[in-house]
Amino acid sequence: MGLTAHVLAIDAGNSKTDVAVIGADGTVLGHARGGGFQPPVVGVDVAVDALGTAVLAAFAQAGVVGVEHVSACLANADLPVEERELAGALVARGWGRTVEVRNDTFAILRAGVDEPRGVAVVCGAGINCVGMRPDGATARFPAIGRMSGDWGGGSGLAEEAMWFAARAEDGRGEPTELARTLPGHFGLDSVYALIEALHLGHIPFGRRHELTPVLFATGAAGDRIARGLVERQGDEVVAMISVALTRLGLLEEETPVVLGGSVLAARHPALDDRIAELLSVRAQKAVVRVVSAPPVLGAALLGLDHTGAAREAHDRLRAQYA
Repeated sequence: MGLTAHVLAIDAGNSKTDVAVIGADGTVLGHARGGGFQPPVVGVDVAVDALGTAVLAAFAQAGVVGVEHVSACLANADLPVEERELAGALVARGWGRTVEVRNDTFAILRAGVDEPRGVAVVCGAGINCVGMRPDGATARFPAIGRMSGDWGGGSGLAEEAMWFAARAEDGRGEPTELARTLPGHFGLDSVYALIEALHLGHIPFGRRHELTPVLFATGAAGDRIARGLVERQGDEVVAMISVALTRLGLLEEETPVVLGGSVLAARHPALDDRIAELLSVRAQKAVVRVVSAPPVLGAALLGLDHTGAAREAHDRLRAQYA
C-alpha cells in the first residue's frame, strides 16, 4: 500500500463531508470537502463511493495512497447494524488497514473534549446524544425520530410551530402569535396560505428550517405557546444529558457536556437558561460548553485515540484547528 500517513478522518454529514489525512505526529497532511452523505436515499455503496472523491483528493494532497487507520464519523449511522454495514463498505475500498465507524455525533463530542470522556447533544435539523468514557464504554440513543422517542431539533420545532399556528388560526387551538409571525416571515398573510405554499412546493422544502428562528423570536417576544416549545426543547436536551451521564456512571462526577448543532450553537437565551436551570437540579456536576471546532477534528482525534498516538500528537492536531 505504500503507507506514509497514519489516520484518515472522515466527518460525513447530511449536507457536506470533510476529510483529513493525519500524520503519526498529528500533522494535517491533506484535506478535502465533499457533498452530503445520505445512504438511506442513494444506498450504502453509492454513498460510500461519493466519499471516495473527497478521500482521493485528500490522499493526493498528502501524497499518499492509503493510511493505517480510517476513523469515520458518519450521519445516518444511527444503529450498530448500520455502523457494521458502513464499516464493511469502507473496508472494501481499501483506504486503510483498519476501519472504525461511529455516528457523526461522536465527532462533535470528541472535538469538544480534551480526552474521550463526556456527553454531547447535537440539536440541528434533528436531535441526538452520545457519551463516552476512556475505557471504551459508550451511551447513545437510536435517534431515528419520533418512533425512537425523540422530540425537537430544527425540523421538529418548525413542525410543532406550524401545528399550533394552524390550530390557532382555524379555531381548534388557543391563540398564538405564531399564526402571524410564521406566514409573515415569507410575506404571506395567513397560515392557510403558508400551508398551501409548503404543500404545493411554492416554498421549497429546504426553507422550512427558517421557521425555527421565527419560533424562538416569537417566544422571546412573550408568546406563551412559542416559549413553551422552546422550554420543552430544553427539557429534551437535559433529559438526554442526564440519562447518558447515568448510563456511563458519570452523573456524580465533574464531566464535560458538549452542545452542538445549529439550534444550540445559536445560543438562544431562553433555551440556554432552561438548560442551565434544569442541569442545576438533574446533573449538577455537568460542565457545559458549546463546541466551535470542526467535527472532522473530532474524527481525527478518535483516530489518534484508536492508534495510541502520543499526547503531543493530539495537541499538535488540535492546534491546527484552533
